[in-house]
Amino acid sequence: MARSLCPGAWLRKPYYLQARFSYVRMKYLFFSWLVVFVGSWIIYVQYSTYTELCRGKDCKKIIMYLGIWDNLPGVVKCQMEQALHLDFGTELEPRKEIVLFDKPTRGTTVQKFKEMVYSLFKAKLGDQGNLSELVNLILTVADGDKDGQVSLGEAKSAWALLQLNEFLLMVILQDKEHTPKLMGFCGDLYVMESVEYTSLYGISLPWVIELFIPSGFRRSMDQLFTPSWPRKAKIAIGLLEFVEDVFHGPYGNFLMCDTSAKNLGYNDKYDLKMVDMRKIVPETNLKELIKDRHCESDLDCVYGTDCRTSCDQSTMKCTSEVIQPNLAKACQLLKDYLLRGAPSEIREELEKQLYSCIALKVTANQMEMEHSLILNNLKTLLWKKISYTNDS
Repeated sequence: MARSLCPGAWLRKPYYLQARFSYVRMKYLFFSWLVVFVGSWIIYVQYSTYTELCRGKDCKKIIMYLGIWDNLPGVVKCQMEQALHLDFGTELEPRKEIVLFDKPTRGTTVQKFKEMVYSLFKAKLGDQGNLSELVNLILTVADGDKDGQVSLGEAKSAWALLQLNEFLLMVILQDKEHTPKLMGFCGDLYVMESVEYTSLYGISLPWVIELFIPSGFRRSMDQLFTPSWPRKAKIAIGLLEFVEDVFHGPYGNFLMCDTSAKNLGYNDKYDLKMVDMRKIVPETNLKELIKDRHCESDLDCVYGTDCRTSCDQSTMKCTSEVIQPNLAKACQLLKDYLLRGAPSEIREELEKQLYSCIALKVTANQMEMEHSLILNNLKTLLWKKISYTNDS
C-alpha cells in the first residue's frame, strides 16, 4: 500500500480547489448581503412613506405658518383634522399673513373671489371651455362646510390651491375614474385618495445601487415585477382613457409633460390612478411659459421632460406648438410594458398600433382624426382580448 511521506498529505486540498471554494463562498456571501440590504431598504421605504402621512407636528407648523387656520370655519377644521389624523392647537402664532381681501363682508367676499378666479382661469386656460361654469364648480368645492356660502377662510384656502395645476385637474376631473379623489384641503395643503401601487413597475432600489445597474438590465428587472398581462392591459386602457379625458375636454386641452412610470399607479382592482399630476399643464399656460424662450437648438425648448417644441433658428426663440400629443407619449411608455408577455395572436397587431401611435405629431394633417382612430383601435384591441378573463 502506498503511503504518503507527509502525514497530513491525504487531507490537504489542491490550491486551485481552495481558491475556487473561497470564491464561491464570497460570491454567495455577497449576494446574501445584497438580498438582505435590498429587502431592508424596501421595508424602510414602505414604512417611512406610510408614517409620513400622519406626522402631525410638521403639518401643523406649515398650516399655522400660512396664517389661515384661525380663519377657517370649525367644520372645515374638523374635516382637515380627520383627513390628516392631526390635532391642531393654537400655541403657534402665524408668522405670515396671506392677504386676499381687505375687511370684506360675506357678499363682497364671494363676488371678489369669483372675479379673481375667473381672471386666473382666463390666464391659465385662455378662451377654451366654459369658464363661468368652471368658476361655479370652484365655488362649490370651496364651500367646505356646505352652508351655501364661501367665507373668507374658505376663499383663502381655495385661492392658494388653485395656483396648483394638480388641484385644478382634480376638481375638473373629480367625476372621472382615473383621477384620485380629493379627501380634504386647507391652505395649499390637500389630501388625495390613497393608491395601493404607485408605479407601473413593482420594484424600487436604493439610488446607490441604481448607479451601478445598466439601464438595459434595469428595464429587464422592471418587466419582471409587473402584474399578469391581462391586468397590464387593463391598466393600459386606464391610461388611454385618462389621455382622452384631458384631450380637448370641457375646459380646454391639458398637456402631460412627464409621462414616466413613477407618476402612474393602480389600485387592487388594477384600475389606473394618476399619482402625480403636477406636470400636467393647460396648453394655453404652457405656451405662455415656453414661447420666446431663448434657444440654440430644440433641446432648449423642453418643459418638464416630455413637452417639446422647436427652436426657430431665425429668431433663436422657442415656438409655442408642442411636437408630440399626449397619446404618443403614453404609447411610448406602454410599448415595452404591453408587448412583453402579449398573447401571440394579437402581438403583431398590437405592435403595429403602438408604433403608429408613437409616430403621431401635433402638426400632422387631420391629427385629431388620427388621434381618435388610434386611441379607439388600441382600446378595442385590448378590451376584446381581456373582456372574458378573470384577471381583468
